[in-house]
Amino acid sequence: MKSTLQRILQRVLGYDAYLWYFTLYKLRTLKYDKHENDFFYFLNMLQKNHIALDIGANLGLMSYHLAKNTKETFAFEPMPNNYKVVEKVKAKYNLDNLHLLTNALGNENKSIQLVLPEVDGVKKQGLSHVVDAKMTEFNDGSIFETECLKLDDQPELKNKKIDAIKIDVENFEYEVFLGAENILKTDKPVIYCELWDNKNRLDCFDYLQSLGYKTMVLQHGKLEAIQSNPSHIQNFFFIHKHP
Repeated sequence: MKSTLQRILQRVLGYDAYLWYFTLYKLRTLKYDKHENDFFYFLNMLQKNHIALDIGANLGLMSYHLAKNTKETFAFEPMPNNYKVVEKVKAKYNLDNLHLLTNALGNENKSIQLVLPEVDGVKKQGLSHVVDAKMTEFNDGSIFETECLKLDDQPELKNKKIDAIKIDVENFEYEVFLGAENILKTDKPVIYCELWDNKNRLDCFDYLQSLGYKTMVLQHGKLEAIQSNPSHIQNFFFIHKHP
């Protein structure tokens, strides 16, 4: 039923208008969505003088909340239809401290391809991802080419101390973390990350732990260190042992 409604709305409104109206609806209702409790816990960990990154900003829903609660927020969103919506969110809500960056992030500075998946005639902007051999799902759709940079080489972040990172890049998180080694070692930002239950997740666990991070999950209103790989959980907090 949900896919049928999405397909109808995308055809009647047009894809870009559909994304905008969907964004306005979600901005009004996100805080009531129990599936976003982990994000709002993360948001409450931040301070007004912090600088945050939203890596995989999608339509800017979390960028909006991050910008409202930090000194500066840098939103990374390389998909053209998506980042146009983030630009509209920034303008509509006068978020002068929200900076939109439209390049992708990874472990190499190069051109890469992204795919906007289409499933049963519905464009799935939330599943957009880097075309990569390890991403075996949701590869049918429109292809875009964009620049990819290491986070450590991002010129807009030069001389900035990064306090917090929210990241959701559909199985490309490990590569992004590899390209952010200097920032992770120097600034030790708190990280909120969605990870599927696969090798990418385990690689992220191992790499961040090697840099001194604890892997934690929100349980019963507080953060607890994990003792194994909890397959039923997707949202993780990484906190440096010596901030």
